[in-house]
Amino acid sequence: MIKNSLTSLTNKLIFTIGLLMTLGGLLSAYFYLRYQENLMIKNLVTQVEIFSELIRGGLRYGMLSSQREVIEQTINSVKDAEGVRVIRIFDTSGRIFYSSSQEEVGRIIDKNMEGDCTICHGKDDFRLKGKERRCWRIGRLPSGERVINFIKPIMNEPACYTASCHRHSKTISVIGFIETSFSTASVDSLIQKNRINTIIYGVSFIALISVVLCFILWNFVTKPLSLLEEGMRNIGKGNLDHRINIKTKDEMGLLAETFNAMAQELKDSRHKLEQWTKCLEEEVEKKTLEIKKAQEQLMNAEKLASLGRMAAGFAHELNSPLTGIITFAHLIMKRLPETDKENREDLQVIIEQAERCSRIIKGLLGFSRKTGYEKTLTDINSLIERTVAMVQNQARFHNIEFKINLERKIPQITVDAHQMEQVFLNLLINAADAMNERGTIMISSRLIKDSEDPSKEQIELEFTDTGPGIPEEYLSKIFEPFFTTKPPGKGTGLGLSVSYGIIKRHGGSIFVKSSPGKGASFFIRLPVKEVEG
Repeated sequence: MIKNSLTSLTNKLIFTIGLLMTLGGLLSAYFYLRYQENLMIKNLVTQVEIFSELIRGGLRYGMLSSQREVIEQTINSVKDAEGVRVIRIFDTSGRIFYSSSQEEVGRIIDKNMEGDCTICHGKDDFRLKGKERRCWRIGRLPSGERVINFIKPIMNEPACYTASCHRHSKTISVIGFIETSFSTASVDSLIQKNRINTIIYGVSFIALISVVLCFILWNFVTKPLSLLEEGMRNIGKGNLDHRINIKTKDEMGLLAETFNAMAQELKDSRHKLEQWTKCLEEEVEKKTLEIKKAQEQLMNAEKLASLGRMAAGFAHELNSPLTGIITFAHLIMKRLPETDKENREDLQVIIEQAERCSRIIKGLLGFSRKTGYEKTLTDINSLIERTVAMVQNQARFHNIEFKINLERKIPQITVDAHQMEQVFLNLLINAADAMNERGTIMISSRLIKDSEDPSKEQIELEFTDTGPGIPEEYLSKIFEPFFTTKPPGKGTGLGLSVSYGIIKRHGGSIFVKSSPGKGASFFIRLPVKEVEG
């Protein structure tokens, strides 16, 4: 499970969202309370203004008739109304004529010192501009109670400046002011209740949203993340069969689906890797056996090479006696009379067989001496004929028929005659072994155009046998070193590999075509132009 700490994603989300909600709630509550407070104050100002207008209307008769008792009676009747703290009437010079507090009567208000005056006058005298002005401010009594002071001018109406009791000039706009001071206790109480209710509702709302948010995060984030973490832990331990069961269609469901697909791919990859490792081990074991077999074949090849050198030495030693046999047989032939046909025929057989042995030995000696790499201008057709003549007298080729079709217009090319002779000999021996020393070998030569550059010419040589053919799965391996289809002791698997290297060194190509049961055809293509080795 995910650790319950500040580092967990869920707690980070809850903390961040909770912080944002708290800040947003505080800002919303602040602006809401300010709005409600301003609205209540405005309503209170409107009520005070209406109340002041009613008081002024009630004092109108007493002021017009200059009956002080009526004015004082009116003020005394309303001063005890709920919320009323002070009622004053003063002229433009600031002298208080009437007040709900008798000790204030006659006092002159300094407009530069009193806060109630500065809110309307500022530093200048009070002037009317356009509509009738009214001023109000919120202050505090010495007891700490908040009050709203509302001042409204008493305008100089025609009834005022035409009355016999007044001496006001017609040009004067304002003849005095009525100030009403009301307590804001009721409004303050409502504002306080609003604050408390807002805090309670806000905290409750945030708590409720937090609970809902925790529930949502647990079901849609924490729980899926826990399952994903558990899945990753199981995958890390090697349990690739573990799957995450999240069926939602959101990102978590997609992530779980991707995780399950990844786990399946890892399982398949591990299975493939195990299979590949097993195959690799088998292949290594197989190659190890092949290497051991190749080592044995190399040892046999070394033995054969030593035996070849010994055979070359023996051939050289036998050449002299054979020459003597042929020479003395011809001498005896000359001494015999023409009538001794029987002995002459016997001598002729001895001469022919001895000359045959001599030709075989000369070919063997010539083949064994050519060990370097020396290119000379060579007639490739003659080289083929000489190689065929050398093998025809061997026992393995006695039951093999040669069909030779050589194109005579083929030009001479520069090659190493000995190495090319070795290639032809390897192909002929392989063909004989494939046919079990009985069948037909067809050899042909022709001049063709270069498949890559038609402006150039190539000599194509074809060696075809009537053997069983080469299986298709072996065609791509036929020129690899130590690869052979012959039974143990019949070959080293180096003949075709060596032949491939020789042809490539001459700038040519060698390839095979074969169908099971229809023999095999080896094609050699050599450039007419000399290629430097």
